[in-house]
Amino acid sequence: MPDVTFDAAPGTLPGYQTEPTGPGPWPGVVVIHDAFGLTGDLKRICDRLANAGYLTLAPALFRRGNRVACVVATLRAMATGSGAAIDDIVAARDHLAADPRCTGKIGIVGFCMGGGFALQMAPRGVFDAAAPNYGNLPKNLDALRDACPTVASYGAKDRTLPGAAAKLEKVFTEGNVAHDVKEYPEVGHSFMNDFGTPAPLQFVVGAAGFLYSEPEAEDAWQRIEAFFGEHLN
Repeated sequence: MPDVTFDAAPGTLPGYQTEPTGPGPWPGVVVIHDAFGLTGDLKRICDRLANAGYLTLAPALFRRGNRVACVVATLRAMATGSGAAIDDIVAARDHLAADPRCTGKIGIVGFCMGGGFALQMAPRGVFDAAAPNYGNLPKNLDALRDACPTVASYGAKDRTLPGAAAKLEKVFTEGNVAHDVKEYPEVGHSFMNDFGTPAPLQFVVGAAGFLYSEPEAEDAWQRIEAFFGEHLN
């Protein structure tokens, strides 16, 4: 039953949940979508994490009333670290923690906007590990000195986040945070998201720096799975 609802403070919220095969319990992972919402690509990511042995839940953060207003409020929550979307992410984490199929160890994975949320949540003592992928840095970067173990991936050709990987490396090192930060030199933003861009549009999307790249994406996934294997199992 991949489509679920779970309890959150402003009222129930839909999401997409997947579970591994075989005997549990399993560690959990909350998966936070990008600005395109709960897409087929995001669901495939949840399926991948389930196949790797994680009970996953992706909350649909754009489902609080009017979509435009909800998107604006969600992006604001990502930037400020407060708001209904933050509460919904914590509620998704609590939903997994209360599930008898979950060990209680829970990580968070996010992409673009979701990566920004993963960084906002990392120092709050809520998650046991975080994997922000090309996520916006929080305004209070120093707070990340107290982050949970974090594995982060960025593209050097990402014009929206210049120098982000180096800044994270510095603050995590200063805080003695267990981390793995990597910047891939030949890719830009969203290189892990395979939206199935039609061939005629790939040049335009690639020129904007938003094109999926399988080699770098697979390397990033191997790092995430190894890191979570160490810190969630």
